[in-house]
Amino acid sequence: MSFGTVLIANRGEIALRIIRACRQLGLKSVAICSKADQGASYLDAADHSVCIGGPTASESYMDGSAILMAAEATGADAIHPGYGFLSENADFAERVEAAGLVFIGPTAGAMRTMGDKIAAKAAMRASAVPCVPGTEGALSNDAEAMVAAAEAIGYPVIVKAAGGGGGRGMRVVRSVNELDVSVQATREEARRTFNNPEVYLEKFLEKPRHIEIQVLCDHHGNAVWLGERDCSVQRRHQKVIEEGPALGIPREAIGAVGERCVAACKAIGYRGAGTLEFLYEDGVFAFIEMNTRIQVEHPVTEALTGIDLVAEQIQIAQGNELSIHQSDITVSGHAIECRINAEHSLEGLPSPGTVVNWHSPGGPGVRVDTHVARGTTVPPYYDSLIAKVIATGRDRAEALSRMRGALAEMRVAGIEVNIALHQAILRDPAFVTGPATIHYLEKALAEKRFTVS
Repeated sequence: MSFGTVLIANRGEIALRIIRACRQLGLKSVAICSKADQGASYLDAADHSVCIGGPTASESYMDGSAILMAAEATGADAIHPGYGFLSENADFAERVEAAGLVFIGPTAGAMRTMGDKIAAKAAMRASAVPCVPGTEGALSNDAEAMVAAAEAIGYPVIVKAAGGGGGRGMRVVRSVNELDVSVQATREEARRTFNNPEVYLEKFLEKPRHIEIQVLCDHHGNAVWLGERDCSVQRRHQKVIEEGPALGIPREAIGAVGERCVAACKAIGYRGAGTLEFLYEDGVFAFIEMNTRIQVEHPVTEALTGIDLVAEQIQIAQGNELSIHQSDITVSGHAIECRINAEHSLEGLPSPGTVVNWHSPGGPGVRVDTHVARGTTVPPYYDSLIAKVIATGRDRAEALSRMRGALAEMRVAGIEVNIALHQAILRDPAFVTGPATIHYLEKALAEKRFTVS
């Protein structure tokens, strides 16, 4: 599994993050780009860069054949998928391995198991990981069976696509009168979006928090969990702010679920970095899905533990044993991450364009992960995330204070960004007192509680 050159099948801030990790480990890096990203300054940080196709994702970052051709042409012997795009595509992972390259991530089999939410929940139940009450298999097409399943769970329920993700393929059903149309609509969306029409039902929780557990697993049967992140501040099922440790949850409860996550990962032969996501309500954890890749919010865990998750990912892919044991892991202080998106603060509408002024904040306890500089073009073809600001402190109050200072210092011109939304959240007494539920932000926006300038 030894390799010397890593091709990064991604773009933007995560591509730059991986380039830096490769340099730290003495590895060469190859950055790919689309025609829309050609000439971006972050590409200069790689040892080599190559344009692989047109501006849209389907013409470039989602084109597995073009990525493999680029790897062959540049002499890369490993591929890091980052997050998004092909990072959780089991077929692509298989193609990488078939080409004699190393895929920096889990096996295709583990990815398929955890990428199908029905199979993932079955695997978690087998390891005594608590799950949201719901159907244990795909929902039947029989109308009477469908109604019986929903009544057994108890309304409200949520219809979910088995292969869903990114906030797609979900509908809340509050009465039997809404059930059939919601199921059929979700099935059709799942067929078109994920090429898998299977759906299932879960109990819809009214006031849950979104808590996730970070894990690392190697090829030698070793696995660790690295604390938790609270990702409850969301908009349209997309995370906006993440932090850790989670407010008000007993450490022994976190520890118990963390140990079960590790046991489950060992049972399915998982390797690499992964995140198990839970809803938490009334003192109960309930598993919803696993992300089989590095997460956008991984800097929160890095700040709390001092462990470089991307470097660990790469070293695991090289066949090395984990450099850390569970007893080595301690969570210290508090960390919070704000996702800076090229979008209008209140409406959430994307704002592509050219950045004419850019100033990143600094100071004690402030980290900025970004690929953006003055003159950077933000294309309209991809996710609007352009930066992550991470603030740490001895406690939550200090982390929040440092984040407020960092956002006040940050300067962006030429495009709209959502800094004002973050500032409004950070001064909202409901958020400051906490903890927030997953419905907190959308409720606040609907009630027009925030004013932004």
